[in-house]
Amino acid sequence: MIVADNPAPSPAARKPVFVSPTPFDENRVRAAAVYCSDGRFGEQMDEFLHAGLSLPRYDRVAVPGGAACMAGHVMASFEKAAMERQLEFLVREHLLRRVVLIAHDGCAFYKNLWLTERTIEQQQAEDIQSAADLIRLWNSELEVEAYFARKVKGQVVFERWAAGTPRRTPVTTPPPPHLTPRRPPSPMPAQRINKEIPARHRDHT
Repeated sequence: MIVADNPAPSPAARKPVFVSPTPFDENRVRAAAVYCSDGRFGEQMDEFLHAGLSLPRYDRVAVPGGAACMAGHVMASFEKAAMERQLEFLVREHLLRRVVLIAHDGCAFYKNLWLTERTIEQQQAEDIQSAADLIRLWNSELEVEAYFARKVKGQVVFERWAAGTPRRTPVTTPPPPHLTPRRPPSPMPAQRINKEIPARHRDHT
């Protein structure tokens, strides 16, 4: 049996279910924002980018953890490759000049991430810097800036975070304790061994 493709709906059948009151604007602002897909922060992200940074039609790149996937974590290697393709496309096709990276308070991306001795917020700051370094490596002319969305008394406040010039020395992270090779026990000095052998046994050695 051959199933034909469904024909396009007739004009009479194209009844809208909603009409946005906001007019469509063809102009691009040539900026993109990379942030976490956590919907609890969605409205505040828009408010901040629209009113706080004057970016009314920014390109949105929302994924779990935001730019954290670009920091080289093994658990996010596939997401890193996808993010690179998306940003490369936006830079090329939308002629981006500005990229805004936003991390947020209580991000679940870090729930199962090994943090060594860092707090989650310290790791987020490190990841934001690593992501900024990587983006600048692709295109040194891009303006990259970073912010942190913090929950304070039932509201969300945005703080400017440093994402300065690229580092020359990479930050290395020590391996987990169970992967750290153990040192063999050092041999006991002969003098100490002799002292720990009872006198009645030393006479026969």
